[in-house]
Formats: sequence, C-alpha cells, structure tokens
Amino acid sequence: MSSQMLVVNGIAFVAIFSALMVVFHRNPMMSVVFLIVNLICIALFFLLLQAQFLFAIQIIVYAGAIMVLFVFVVMLLNLRQEEKLHPTWRIQRILAFLGGPLLVGALWTALWHRSPSSEGFPGSFVSGFGSTEDMGRLLFSDYLFQFEAASVLLVVAMIGAVILARRKES
Repeated sequence: MSSQMLVVNGIAFVAIFSALMVVFHRNPMMSVVFLIVNLICIALFFLLLQAQFLFAIQIIVYAGAIMVLFVFVVMLLNLRQEEKLHPTWRIQRILAFLGGPLLVGALWTALWHRSPSSEGFPGSFVSGFGSTEDMGRLLFSDYLFQFEAASVLLVVAMIGAVILARRKES
C-alpha cells in the first residue's frame, strides 16, 4: 500500500470516527469539537485533490467562523440543564434500532448496484477544479439560490438561538 493511500485512509478513519462522535457524544461542547475535527478532515481531502482554494475556505469559513458561532450558541443555550429535564425517550430508541438497519441497507444497495460513470475514469476533474475563478462562477451562476438560502438559514438559526436564550432569562 502506498504512502498516499495510507494518508487518505488515515484521514478517512478520523473523519468517520469524528462524525460518529458528533452524533453519539452526550456533551454538546464535545460534539462541536468533534465537528471541527471532521471539517478539518474534509479540508484535508480538498488539499489532497489539489483544490487549495476550497481547502482554505473550508478551514477559514467552516472550521473557523461557523464553528465559533456554534460554540457561542451552545454556551448561550446552556444545554446541560436541558439534558436533565428530558426522560429517556423509548420511542426514539425504537425508531433508531429500526431505522439503522434500513439506512445501512439503503447505503449497501446504493454502493453495490451503482452504474459506472460515462464521463471518464473516476478521479478525473475538469481543468480549474477548485480554483477561485471556478468557484466564484459556480456560486454566483449555477448555485446562486442555494448559496443565498444557506446564508439566510444560518442567520435565521442564530436569531432563533438568541430568542430561545432570552426566553429562559425572563
């Protein structure tokens, strides 16, 4: 096995482990820390794909600015008190045990019964992939609505968190 493959497999293992810890860890602050680790792993994948601009944006915007906002929201909501108020939810556990195998089956089916791509061999990219010019053109032409919807969604989520925090104080 080549050294590059070892690096990719190591980053993939850390990414999957941190994603699982985001979901399964009981402490919300630790979940945020594991989410930061996961976003850094994604940025490293961009770096391995020679998309330096996407790497930089992933680190600066997501692992930096957005995660700082998440930390503030978690601290503002004081989720530790909320954990103690809720009893163990049996219906959620039952649905998780039923939904988990269904999700694994759907993923298995999607992975093993996919059709090969006719656009060339896997791993080929168009010239300019990940460049500043290419990303700007895509964001402000083909994906303008999705780009703006994501920004509005983030602003609404922050406003909602502040409103929820203010209700608890009064």
